Amino acid sequence: MKILVTGGAGFIGANFLNLLVPRHPEHSFVNFDALTYAANPRSLAELEGRKNYTFVRADLVDFEAVRAVFAQHRPEVVVHFAAESHVDRSIAGPRPFLRTNVEGTFNLLEACRELWPSGEGLLHHVSTDEVYGSLGPAGLFSEETKYDPSSPYSASKAASDHLVRAWGRTFGLPIKITNCSNNYGPLQFPEKLIPLMIQNLLERKPLPVYGKGENVRDWLFVGDHCEAIWAVVHKGRVGQTYNVGGRSEQRNLDVVKRLCAIVAEETGAREAELLDLVTYVKDRPGHDERYAIDARKIERELGWKPQETFATGLRRTVRWYLDHQDWVASVRTGEYRRWIEQNYGGR
Repeated sequence: MKILVTGGAGFIGANFLNLLVPRHPEHSFVNFDALTYAANPRSLAELEGRKNYTFVRADLVDFEAVRAVFAQHRPEVVVHFAAESHVDRSIAGPRPFLRTNVEGTFNLLEACRELWPSGEGLLHHVSTDEVYGSLGPAGLFSEETKYDPSSPYSASKAASDHLVRAWGRTFGLPIKITNCSNNYGPLQFPEKLIPLMIQNLLERKPLPVYGKGENVRDWLFVGDHCEAIWAVVHKGRVGQTYNVGGRSEQRNLDVVKRLCAIVAEETGAREAELLDLVTYVKDRPGHDERYAIDARKIERELGWKPQETFATGLRRTVRWYLDHQDWVASVRTGEYRRWIEQNYGGR
């Protein structure tokens, strides 16, 4: 089977490819990525040279480039990770989110429709629980929850979800959608909460916490998310949406405190000294109070359940960052960007 993965040099896409390419030599994987700021081909270094892995540098916003990739590789399955995904960046500058998440998804849908005119193939669209908006103290997001996005990022993802469903209903394009809770784990760009806090702890920098730190998120280890996507691709029903959650609701402040405890244990630092680094900052606009996923549908239909608890997954994540400070340094200094242009410039 030929599988095209968009955004495969980003956080979740890279974990997906690193997990599945070695496991499935019978399938060929094409990584389609524009290599924007949060994408790093070095995250996929172990796949270089494998016969069932190909990297193509191209931008979803460029429709002719998308068509060319489809014409050359003729995928049978597309797994669509590519997206601008950072809420704070979307507030500071929404335009790239609309271009990549909405226009880019439209281009991908059209390329799929051209390649699969008779309804063959499959597009699996990876989305977020943020499209549902904010929960109060009780309740869970289900696949039937009404969309109510709060940020430019979540609005752009909601729009992409609607486009995917519309192409399925209007044109008969075989589609599946997953909406997941907050991912964490290895290879995450250090602007996101958990890797940012780990690095600041190691450097004894302030730990910025929005508001009072009482916003709640459901955390999903990235490896569990990748297994869920693979299960949906192979066993999920066409036209269906599956919510993927980690059953690990945590207040943001509690996440930061747990990171302080783990980093103290792993490095020999004093936990009290690390806790003193917590710094409360002005809350961001439209900050949703709580997200929580009802994942019973994917658990019941496909037999998927998260294997990592938040405690085990968080410790694995801290250890990965401690062991890969060279990767972090290349990301934070921008050195990896120079490496990308040297190796992929013009591609």
